[in-house]
Amino acid sequence: MERTAINNLYDWKKNENRKPLIIRGARQVGKTWLMKEFGRKEYAQTAYVNFESSKILKDLFSEDYNITRIVNAIQIETGVQINANDTLIILDEIQEAKGGIASLKYFYENTPEYHIIAAGSLLGVSLHQHTSFPVGKVDFLDLYPLSFPEYLKALNQEPLLKLIESQDWGLIRNFKTKFTELLRQYYFTGGMPEVVLSFKQNMDYTEVRKIQKNILLAYEQDFSKHAPVEIVPRIRMLWNSTLAQLAKENKKFIYSAIKKGARAKDFELPLSWLTDSGLIYKVNRINKAGMPLKAYEDMNAFKIFIVDVGLLAAIGNLDVKTLLDGNSIFEEFNGALTEQFVLQQLKTIPDIPIYYWSAEKANAEIDFVIQHLNKIVPIEVKAAENLQAKSLKSFKQRFPESVAIRTSMSDFRKEDWLTNTPLYAINYLMKITGI
Repeated sequence: MERTAINNLYDWKKNENRKPLIIRGARQVGKTWLMKEFGRKEYAQTAYVNFESSKILKDLFSEDYNITRIVNAIQIETGVQINANDTLIILDEIQEAKGGIASLKYFYENTPEYHIIAAGSLLGVSLHQHTSFPVGKVDFLDLYPLSFPEYLKALNQEPLLKLIESQDWGLIRNFKTKFTELLRQYYFTGGMPEVVLSFKQNMDYTEVRKIQKNILLAYEQDFSKHAPVEIVPRIRMLWNSTLAQLAKENKKFIYSAIKKGARAKDFELPLSWLTDSGLIYKVNRINKAGMPLKAYEDMNAFKIFIVDVGLLAAIGNLDVKTLLDGNSIFEEFNGALTEQFVLQQLKTIPDIPIYYWSAEKANAEIDFVIQHLNKIVPIEVKAAENLQAKSLKSFKQRFPESVAIRTSMSDFRKEDWLTNTPLYAINYLMKITGI
């Protein structure tokens, strides 16, 4: 499978001011595969260490940060003679080695010639546990499940992908049935690499669901293994409430939806743990569409989404028959899958802060509001072909300088005040709107 993120790695390698790179992302989104594939393509050899499985090297950084000693230990463990010019050093699950993250500072300052990539499924959690962090001494890359365009590539549908990129909307309309079919598939399979690979090879939805359930089980095991024992039950309760939160008419997160009488202070740490681990995305409300959007952020009102739409469908035990039942999958769980899909695609666009907006009297709400350069872009998500856009019109009247987008199953259409972008083309929003 091709991952778009590998292009970022090519750029990183060529950068004269290259720093050690940290790849962030939830467990099983493909970090290890991406690092190894990059090493295979770009280097003569790769020295790979996984600190979760290597007991010998777990204390590698506890004595000191002598790089010569550290590199020698990695050579002995991996059997790879490390040459700074042609060797990629991969430090996987680096948060499992005490002092591992801090060591990147010394690699950068004392031996910048080494090519080092580090990754960890629970890096975010570790960084909030008094771990020393090398501020300004590392670069970052965020990795997510396969986006819809990556999914199309994986399923050998590049001609359809190129058609979307061409913006030949007349021809795209002729293939709408095909795009819709693939989108329905993606809602069910999602973008977790193991799931997509299995589906590509076998086209077996039962096997897809089995793998997804195993991934969900692995996440639950992470709760018990890595989270403070006193908050594990509340992490599970919060995690298991994600679909119910998104399936509500008003998708604002409500603590009492977890259990009756639940309060914010009871679930702040569990929410933080799930967010730091990359399993949950938190989208805060803004009360005004001003620049920058962050200045108008309401930290007390937010929506939550999970890492992958296919996993959300698995949590809800979505039956494969729903795939065959017209376009009902797009409206399943009150449109929760569609909103999750759109958020997931927006997350793959670099440097785009994502919020939502609601009026003070709650008589209008915009699903997502993003900021790109000097433009504010409200995005209203429609699960099917419903073309009403009352909330979007209200937002546009209040903030006339914004670039209004409605995304739905309807065809592309540009009007005076809004652009309707098909759901299957949402990844190309910037190109389509020209912002």
